[in-house]
Amino acid sequence: MAAPPSQPTGFHGRLDRYFHISERQSTLSREIRGGLATFFTMAYIVVLNPLILGGVKDADGQVLGDGTTPNYAMIAAATALTAGILTILMGVVAKVPFALAAGLGLNAFVAFGIASSMSWEDAMGLVVLEGIVITILVLTGFRTAVFHAIPSQLKTAISVGIGLFIALIGFVDSGFVRKAAGTPLELGIGGSLTSWPIFVFVIGLLVTVLLVARKVKGAILLGIVGTTILAIIVEAVAKVGAANGGKNPLGWSLIVPTLPEKVVGVPDFPGVLGQFSLFGSFSKVSVVLAVLFIFTLLITDFFDTMGTIVGVGRQADLVADDGALPRTREILLVDSIAAAAGGAASTSSNTTYIESAAGVGEGARTGFASVITGVLFLLAVFLSPLVDIVPYEAAAPALVVVGFLMMTAIRDIDFNDYEIAIPAFLTIVLMPFTYSISNGIGAGFITYVLIKAIKGKTREVHPLLWVVTALFVIYFLIGPVKILLGLS
Repeated sequence: MAAPPSQPTGFHGRLDRYFHISERQSTLSREIRGGLATFFTMAYIVVLNPLILGGVKDADGQVLGDGTTPNYAMIAAATALTAGILTILMGVVAKVPFALAAGLGLNAFVAFGIASSMSWEDAMGLVVLEGIVITILVLTGFRTAVFHAIPSQLKTAISVGIGLFIALIGFVDSGFVRKAAGTPLELGIGGSLTSWPIFVFVIGLLVTVLLVARKVKGAILLGIVGTTILAIIVEAVAKVGAANGGKNPLGWSLIVPTLPEKVVGVPDFPGVLGQFSLFGSFSKVSVVLAVLFIFTLLITDFFDTMGTIVGVGRQADLVADDGALPRTREILLVDSIAAAAGGAASTSSNTTYIESAAGVGEGARTGFASVITGVLFLLAVFLSPLVDIVPYEAAAPALVVVGFLMMTAIRDIDFNDYEIAIPAFLTIVLMPFTYSISNGIGAGFITYVLIKAIKGKTREVHPLLWVVTALFVIYFLIGPVKILLGLS
């Protein structure tokens, strides 16, 4: 009889026991690779968040930061700093491979939906208030209870929908799929793959797919690094340049992949850290409108995170057959604190990122991967020139492949049972079709409860699911309500 494998000893052993690395059938090298893959897949937020927040003027005509001139470097440093600290906190406290950063969608809502009605300090104060409220919901057990009240097959549908959503993000970010004049979407430019950045994406996708199919260790990370090198070579030879907001449709979508002029940059963020007014918004807009702003932030943050942790947790084999996820309370607590921290740092609400699935696809199963990702974000505060060389087109293939991996869970949904199949279908398709995780979850919940009610099976619906469904009805009716109250 073969002897059981020896357990790691010394410092390695302490890491193994604390993060349950061997227990979750992982290795230290896998966790490191996973942490790297997650970082490189979501490092774009360090560049994109400043572009969304930095150039928008508030109701007083001021921009975020020093008030007169956009300071993208300051916001980038703050974005990396908060993402790094919070991701490490998630790894150490919750011990899961989930990374956090400024939430896309949430940051756009703060910039274009809230700051236009008040000062940036007041807008970030509302984000802090939302984070405080959602933290209270975790501490009272409400947020965790809602998580456990969702039927397991609906949780699976959430995972599958996110898989489609993240794949679509990859295709759109790379320019492989674009908005069109005659149809909502089209292939490439005018139905043709005619640009060098799209060529780089296609080669990167094919290489990554082949590496994954051959089960090469580090496939996703190798794909990102290799595609970035190819992108740098292409740019050096072809001089493609940036897309410039569509003025150069053949250009790179955001980051032009060139070797950086310098490696180290000095962080500059004193103008954004702590610059928020907790209750200033209530003197600028009506109490009703301020509450609606907070509610919109809360409901989006609440269920985007829930969908993300279910989807990524299932991909990491951390979700039990009944849909339970270990250390759910700790995960949700850190995520809730992140919302408030993002407001306090003027980087918008921070939330758990679906791109964490890239690290999971690379083999990450524990919080040690999050520690690696977090440390890299902290280094990015100083090494932002290096972060700037990875274009969307190089990271996007990883998102598409991870989307495929997440979609495979669809086999666990019983499509012969229309009571669950129809809500699951709506959950899955509305996430990519509306570009929102929350919209898909809301449609699925409302349909599920409605079908059960019509068929006289209300007892099969958890009481909390009724409450959440009612909140989603309010969420979808916010627009009409604002019009009715003359607030829009």
